[in-house]
Amino acid sequence: MPKYTLIFILMWSLLTKDLHAAKLLIPMDQTQKEHLKSYGITYWALAKGKEGEWLLNYRGGSFMFELEKDIEKECLIRGVSYEIIPDATANAIYATISNPEVNMEVVKLLKAPKVAVYSPKHLQPWDDAVTLVMTYAEIPYDIIYDDEILNDKLALYDWLHLHHEDFTGQYGKFWASYKHMPWYKEEVKTNESMAAKHGFTKVSHLKLAVAKKIRDYVFGGGFLFAMCSATDTYDIALAAEGLDICETPFDGDPADPNASLKLDFSKCFAFQNFELYSNPYVYEHSTLDNQPSERGNISQKNDVFTLFEFSAKYNVIPTILTQNHTQTIQGFYGQTTSFKKKYIKPHVTILGENTLLNEVKYIHGVAEKGTWTFYAGHDPEDYQHHVGEPPTELVLHPNSPGYRLILNNVLFPSAKKKEIKT
Repeated sequence: MPKYTLIFILMWSLLTKDLHAAKLLIPMDQTQKEHLKSYGITYWALAKGKEGEWLLNYRGGSFMFELEKDIEKECLIRGVSYEIIPDATANAIYATISNPEVNMEVVKLLKAPKVAVYSPKHLQPWDDAVTLVMTYAEIPYDIIYDDEILNDKLALYDWLHLHHEDFTGQYGKFWASYKHMPWYKEEVKTNESMAAKHGFTKVSHLKLAVAKKIRDYVFGGGFLFAMCSATDTYDIALAAEGLDICETPFDGDPADPNASLKLDFSKCFAFQNFELYSNPYVYEHSTLDNQPSERGNISQKNDVFTLFEFSAKYNVIPTILTQNHTQTIQGFYGQTTSFKKKYIKPHVTILGENTLLNEVKYIHGVAEKGTWTFYAGHDPEDYQHHVGEPPTELVLHPNSPGYRLILNNVLFPSAKKKEIKT
């Protein structure tokens, strides 16, 4: 073959390859039919060894991959909206995002994080929003509990979620209303057996030991996410180390009447200066939570919280955690519904709040090498979820902005570390 013919063929091959090169864009704005499953597609692609990009603040925080047939096929199977765009269009998107006057950024997604959920293995009469949405999005996770944590299995995971949990050893303070229910009796029995197995005389001592292991996991670089009562009771347990804050129905002896005055707030991730409610008939752990009686005439219609807008180029972490197709999100109750702003430590980043009630819904912080995120409330699509109610059917809420916040946290560890600015 003549030399010039070979050169022409090579040049034509490169040219046609460039003409046919394309990207697969998963838009996350109002055009997306399946916001929640879009995170599952992204996780699936990362788990297959593919690298992706998170286009922060571009069309609701879209995802982009090199066009590959298997990703396209998976989008079709799961009903996820996608667009095939030529490289020229992708380059135009990059140019727009790179403009210093535009509040957008590109973050590379490199791997699928290994996910664990701290949850009891016995049946409980309530669901958990995080496991519901990960199941719906088809994101795999392992359930671990006290045995695994005390046996140092946390190091196997990149991301840990704390299921609806009471780290103070007071069983969610359900005693007054549910002490005769079989599920409550089973929970007490199971936890007391677990405490004895690990050499603790009280469940509160067991839960403190677990809380400290989780703290060490975060300090070492772990990603922690908690909702509802697992947020405030976690900090309460750390602050109350060495104190008896459980009344007789919970551990067989009275609480220290001066426990609130002895709390060590320096041990807390998020909160300070709160007071305890030790009365077993009061369905609250502390003054941290904004109780229904303190929320005035708020109703489901006007109960909303607003996400803050951060600088995508300089505050990448909070920008990742607040990616959404709307800035205003429906509020929802839980055992811990929201946090009173006056009790939040000054270094904590507030991600979402209800300014009308001066209450905070969604917060984030750094602890040594790791991070934690607390999201108050029980279920973003069930305004007042009661014990024993059936779980939310997410097929009815595929575009839930409240659930999107959870999935932002699940994918957060995938982001390329050197691009994350704190």
